[in-house]
Amino acid sequence: MRAITRTRHYARALADARRHRTDLLGWLIRRPWLLIGTGTYETALLLSNRLDPRLKELAELKTAGLIGCEFCLDIGSALAHSSGLTERQITDLPAYTTSDAYTDQEKLVLALAEAMAHTPAALDLEDLRTRLLTSLSKTQYAELAAAIAWENQRARLNQALGVRPTGMADGMTCALPQRPEH
Repeated sequence: MRAITRTRHYARALADARRHRTDLLGWLIRRPWLLIGTGTYETALLLSNRLDPRLKELAELKTAGLIGCEFCLDIGSALAHSSGLTERQITDLPAYTTSDAYTDQEKLVLALAEAMAHTPAALDLEDLRTRLLTSLSKTQYAELAAAIAWENQRARLNQALGVRPTGMADGMTCALPQRPEH
């Protein structure tokens, strides 16, 4: 059921795109194998549904904000709304450690997203992984880590190609780019 719901939310968000609809496709169509590979991985993550979609959307949105990908923040904000994240959770992302808008588990998920978005990536994730595995199964943790890693790739590729926001989150609270603290 989660996969069907997430697929419906993605389709709705893409249907709401008002401008720059073909930016990414216009680039990837030039390299069909990259387009197929991207589509395959996107589909695999979309259909992976052991993890609560709210946690996945939260982690992806945090990652997109740290990378600064406006397209990812646009679609991510739309998907975050449809998955049930509150406006406060979306706007408090930069200050998640001190915000009471998140549960302890959500703060750990955000900490993992932050650690994985650093360049260079945080090398010591053992404590964070151990703490997350008290509330997530290994399957859920693997799905979360894969989603965060893919968002890192997706956001960096979109920025390099100049993929622009499409208006999927117009009229909604939209997450803002964040500057990672080093």
